[in-house]
Amino acid sequence: MRNLIFSAACLVCSGGLFAQAPVEGGAIRFGGEIPPEVDSIYERGLGYLVKSQADTGTWNGRGEHGITGLCLMAFLASGEDPNFGRYRSTVGRSVRALILGQDSKTGYFESSMYHHGFAMLALAEVYGAIDESTLWTGAEKGKTRPIAKALDLAVRCAVTSQKNNRWGGWRYSPESTDADTSVTGSVLMGLLACRNAGIEVPDEAIDKALEYMRRSTGTSGFVNYSGGFGGMGESMNRSAVATLVYAVGQKRDWDEYKATIGHISKQLEHSESGHKHYFIYYMAQALFQGDYDSWQKWNQLTARKLAAEQAADGSFQGSYGQGYGTAMSLLAMALNYRFLPVYERF
Repeated sequence: MRNLIFSAACLVCSGGLFAQAPVEGGAIRFGGEIPPEVDSIYERGLGYLVKSQADTGTWNGRGEHGITGLCLMAFLASGEDPNFGRYRSTVGRSVRALILGQDSKTGYFESSMYHHGFAMLALAEVYGAIDESTLWTGAEKGKTRPIAKALDLAVRCAVTSQKNNRWGGWRYSPESTDADTSVTGSVLMGLLACRNAGIEVPDEAIDKALEYMRRSTGTSGFVNYSGGFGGMGESMNRSAVATLVYAVGQKRDWDEYKATIGHISKQLEHSESGHKHYFIYYMAQALFQGDYDSWQKWNQLTARKLAAEQAADGSFQGSYGQGYGTAMSLLAMALNYRFLPVYERF
């Protein structure tokens, strides 16, 4: 499934951050054996996403651009060349859908800042990997934004929204004056991916968002949902989100990072009854970044669970539809392949 030529080419793509094996003790570790279930899960899941993509290039079809972004990332993470591989048409349609769905004036990807963050992340991941000269044809050719411009607009939207927010984070609407750590994590990961891809992102925006997450984290590793103080109430979802943004934001020396990675590493068999795909998406990345040995154990366990849960058509039923559930499930397994820049160990 994974195209070796694409794997090598990824290392020289724009931003220079396509994935490598994790580094432990100064030496490159090429990882353990991929669980036997993973290839089957991934192939069948991508087959479902190919068949369920709308003619518009979207999934779900309600202006939920974040779901389209997540589905796009699932294809990018497969290792197939986005320009010549099996899924080039699917990838091209989804990239065009994201750019056409963006507000050309504000840079906003509807229908919430969740979607804005995931769409921004997806475009940052595909930037430099896809040949944009072949992306547009017909009347649209020459009349649409290049990916770099779309990302610049998306960054400006996020920064403007944050400046109007008293907490330094984000909530559902760009106009929100309150914030929560879940939405903030989504937008912050999008901004970090843009910065890693070479798009200009103000340091102040990253620092303010990380500080908001820091204020929301308790010594136990619990992370508060909204507001900005405490860390009251346990949520493995939020602890995983915080661990990830601290690691990618280069804050491993913070006590808050040590608290959250310590908390989630002790609960490898934890499962979520609600938003379970959101949980495994973030848990996979957080453990991979923070505790590689724990990630290996968790990865084996989760691969078996997903193999048992996958429907006959390759889909996973998620809380926001099958496109969402399938994309999140595949991305939770995609660290086995390590092709996406965001899956590099920082």
